[in-house]
Amino acid sequence: MSAIGEDRVRGVMFKDINADEEDAQPTEIESLCMNCYENGKTRFLLTKIPFFREIIISSFTCSHCHWTNTEIQSAGRIQEQGVCYTLHIKTKEDLNREVVKTDSATVRIPELDFEIPAFTQKGALSTIEGLLDRAVAGLEQDQSIRRATDPEVADKIDQFIQRLKKLKDVEEEFTLIINDPSGNSFIENPFAPQKDQALTVSHYKRTPEQNTALGIQESEPEQEEKPEQEEKPANDLETIRNEVLVFNTNCPECNAPAATNMKLVQIPHFKEVIIMATNCDSCGHRTNEVKSGGATEELGTRITLHLTDPSDMSRDLLKSETCGVLIPELEFELGMAMLGGKFTTVEGLLKDIKELIIMKNPFICGDSAASDITEKLELFGKKIDKIMSGEMDAHIILDDPAGNSYLQNIYAPDLDPEMKIEKYVRTFEQDEELGINDMKTEGYSEAEK
Repeated sequence: MSAIGEDRVRGVMFKDINADEEDAQPTEIESLCMNCYENGKTRFLLTKIPFFREIIISSFTCSHCHWTNTEIQSAGRIQEQGVCYTLHIKTKEDLNREVVKTDSATVRIPELDFEIPAFTQKGALSTIEGLLDRAVAGLEQDQSIRRATDPEVADKIDQFIQRLKKLKDVEEEFTLIINDPSGNSFIENPFAPQKDQALTVSHYKRTPEQNTALGIQESEPEQEEKPEQEEKPANDLETIRNEVLVFNTNCPECNAPAATNMKLVQIPHFKEVIIMATNCDSCGHRTNEVKSGGATEELGTRITLHLTDPSDMSRDLLKSETCGVLIPELEFELGMAMLGGKFTTVEGLLKDIKELIIMKNPFICGDSAASDITEKLELFGKKIDKIMSGEMDAHIILDDPAGNSYLQNIYAPDLDPEMKIEKYVRTFEQDEELGINDMKTEGYSEAEK
């Protein structure tokens, strides 16, 4: 089957979540109940969380013993990076946050020294309270057998279960960590579009062991000896700069074959960068990404622009993948790795932020949408529109610990009166997130000896 035909089939199979959609009905099959070993019913629903990902929801019910079980599996591709969510739970309202947890995710509560390892539970679409209830149910499942065979262990587990149940009263603050190498887990931010002070999201590169656990086979190094390459003429680099390179890849949305164009570009008064653009003929998805052509700078860079005129919207802007974006007037902060690297304009960045927060938020659509959150996001969108039209005074801040972001100075080579550029020393945590602390660039010969 061709990639286009496969994509059309997936479009028919996976329907958007919609209460009024008659076609979005679950498929029922008879299956064995693992509790009483009588026949029960399993319902499968192949659906899409709007602007999020395709998922498979399954629900089992047994009419004989009334045992039930629900699971969720990602039907999409494994993401390029793993993701780790750290949530500090302070109130009972935090327990109502919606959570997407895949079976490859590890759940930890450091205060109890409690961990649910990866692949020991099926995926779930639930809440924080639901995760705790599920953990309690898992521990209670074999308690009757333990009380008969090892009463001492059973008593200790009973005590631990009580500690887990007390967490739902939130008498004391505790931390929930969800670490998913597949990158397909999610914790709701109820304060969107503002930054959630209690929630920290970080992305990371998977280890070879994590790739193996996910079933991703790494390419083996070639054993054959390669002939020594001839030295290229000095003008070959200049030829590459003037040439658009094309290579085959897959669309990040529908996974159909697509072409990615890549070109080296010299940004005036800045540095050389690599711009990559992908166009998908199957689904029409278009994306561009920017990678720095140089090394990580010794100092971080913070660029603050006071938006005073609609003409500021046309300023060229380079946001690297390590850059965060702040808009103080909206109490908005976008962390690094969100939106990826982009070479666009100030207006283009604001449009991307609006699309990310409002259109691609999976928890403001359908039954998941709360009226107060929807109203807040609509107000946020209107404020973004006012900033772009020049009706609202605002500042935009690009904070890049790697120092590889850029905002056009329209007065160059003179100073821009509306723009402030600061250099700062990175913190240990920022170096850790950039992977600098573990880099070893000296003493290799001594270590080998």
